[in-house]
Amino acid sequence: MNRYHARVVAITGAAQGLGLAMATRFAAEGATVALADVNEVALAEAASAISTAHETKNRTDVVDVTDSAQVDSWITGVVTEFDRIDVLVNNAGIISDNRVEDIDDDDWHAVMDVSLTGSFHCARAAFGPMKRQGYGRIISMSSMSWRGNFGQANYVAAKAGIVGLTRTLALEGALHGITTNAIAPGLIETPMLASMNGPARDKLTGKIPMRHTGRPEDIAEAAAFLASEAAGYITGVVLDVDGGIAIGSSIR
Repeated sequence: MNRYHARVVAITGAAQGLGLAMATRFAAEGATVALADVNEVALAEAASAISTAHETKNRTDVVDVTDSAQVDSWITGVVTEFDRIDVLVNNAGIISDNRVEDIDDDDWHAVMDVSLTGSFHCARAAFGPMKRQGYGRIISMSSMSWRGNFGQANYVAAKAGIVGLTRTLALEGALHGITTNAIAPGLIETPMLASMNGPARDKLTGKIPMRHTGRPEDIAEAAAFLASEAAGYITGVVLDVDGGIAIGSSIR
């Protein structure tokens, strides 16, 4: 397939994990990919790997999504260089888990600022260019935890906020050819999951109806569909990509 020929896709947190998998997937279908991350070294390596595998254009920018000026400059640069921005993927996020009484102000704001405020900064910056061209796709990473999860008050609040932001953007973009959707990954093989210890990981995996974790490519496939023209009548939804854990059992 070559669904993204002449399309420009901008992705945050693109240097590794889900972001890199999505960038690679879009490039495989002909997209020009604009990768943003705070890790300059990893970002360069990701861009090199994509260029080697796929003959498409790409652009890299070191961007802290919590800084709206940096985000605005990034999106402006992408539009100036490529004349458009068709897809925005809000993927940047961090975790800092703890029981609610042990989450300090810094941990609360760090998680909220990257995941939720960062997604807002990027969506706000991209919305104008998308409206002017009469076309756009915004995809934001929520999580299976957005419904509530023990020891993750900050992360859950951020990911639930992304659901609310997604639904509102969907309403505001509907008349301008812009769809906005969220993906709620389950347990996916990423560096974040790799930090979990063995027993805890095994316990959670045992609660997945499919009895195995997902791959970054599973999320990339979902994003590639939601950002396609074929998904043009889908907006304001949260797509669970979790092996059934959201309906199969509680993770607590």
